[in-house]
Amino acid sequence: MAAVSVDGMIQTGPTTPVTAAGCCGANGEAYDLSKRINVDDKRLLNCAAVDVNQLMPLKYEWAWEHYLNGCANHWMPTEVPMQRDIELWRSNALTDAERQVILRNLGFFSTGESLVGNNIVLAIFKHITNSEARQYLLRQAFEEAIHTHTFHYCVESLGLDGREVFNMYNEVASIQGKDQFVMDLTSSVLDPNFTTDTLEGKQEFLKNLVGFYVIMEGIFFYSGFVMILSFNRQNRMTGIGEQFQYILRDETIHLNFGVDLINGIKQENPDVWTPELQAEIEQMIDTALDYEVAYAKDCLPDGVLGLNANQFREYVQYIADRRMERIGLNAKWGSKNPFPWMSETIDLSKEKNFFETRVTEYTSSASLVWDD
Repeated sequence: MAAVSVDGMIQTGPTTPVTAAGCCGANGEAYDLSKRINVDDKRLLNCAAVDVNQLMPLKYEWAWEHYLNGCANHWMPTEVPMQRDIELWRSNALTDAERQVILRNLGFFSTGESLVGNNIVLAIFKHITNSEARQYLLRQAFEEAIHTHTFHYCVESLGLDGREVFNMYNEVASIQGKDQFVMDLTSSVLDPNFTTDTLEGKQEFLKNLVGFYVIMEGIFFYSGFVMILSFNRQNRMTGIGEQFQYILRDETIHLNFGVDLINGIKQENPDVWTPELQAEIEQMIDTALDYEVAYAKDCLPDGVLGLNANQFREYVQYIADRRMERIGLNAKWGSKNPFPWMSETIDLSKEKNFFETRVTEYTSSASLVWDD
């Protein structure tokens, strides 16, 4: 194999094999990184140190499929016309309560999306040792940037105070509570001494994944989707509504990837899914629902758009049950979906089969069209 000298010249001849002890082979033997990758040697965690992107051969087809679906869904916020939203916002047709719903959700999503992006780049990517999973994480990190760009675009279009919107995580208690909840899950993984080599490290990493994929993206974001899409159903604030539809479609893939990643790590490390960890995750979700109900009350103190805070308690319980079932926990609340119209956008009970449909038309700001 050719090597590069210190002066940058290519040298020919054999090089010393680079090995990684405790690799991912069936017997945990040292792995020669100069040899071609065997698909059976790939692992999601604690594999050979990633030097270059050894994408082929693929082992985790689900990760690659999520990546391809993310690419097929590509969009940019500036492709969505905002003129009708601007005219409505400048008119007297929106009540103060309706304006608060929009502002609160722009405030929460603007920081929530950036927190997810930070967690991918600074915490998750480092510890995932599989190339196809990393390929998706790179795509998702870009999508988080697009979502943050979306809220900047909305703020700029409507002439809002950007400092107010983007600083709500410091100024609005219900937003700060949700954000701090997930940031606490990142702090331990960001510790320079953190490792997934131990049972405790793997369990802590799983809690981080549950916190961001199942709770933040799979529960915390969905109340906001209901609120904003309620305007869209009334043919009001349709520009923001269209952008939230695209974000919802992205988040569905994020959630599906996260669930597959969690379940994949559990399958490869069966000792991690202890009754104690399961009880801890259930408690995390319990706490998250309290934060989400408080957020709904803050957004809708007196009810608006035919929505009220009590409906959101039932709704987050309903979606929490669906999330828990998908990671191998028992449904807990048995609540029904108070917003059945949301199923027209994405059927929560069938998310596992989301990719049995495919996007057939999506260029710039085209309509969402699906084929079965």
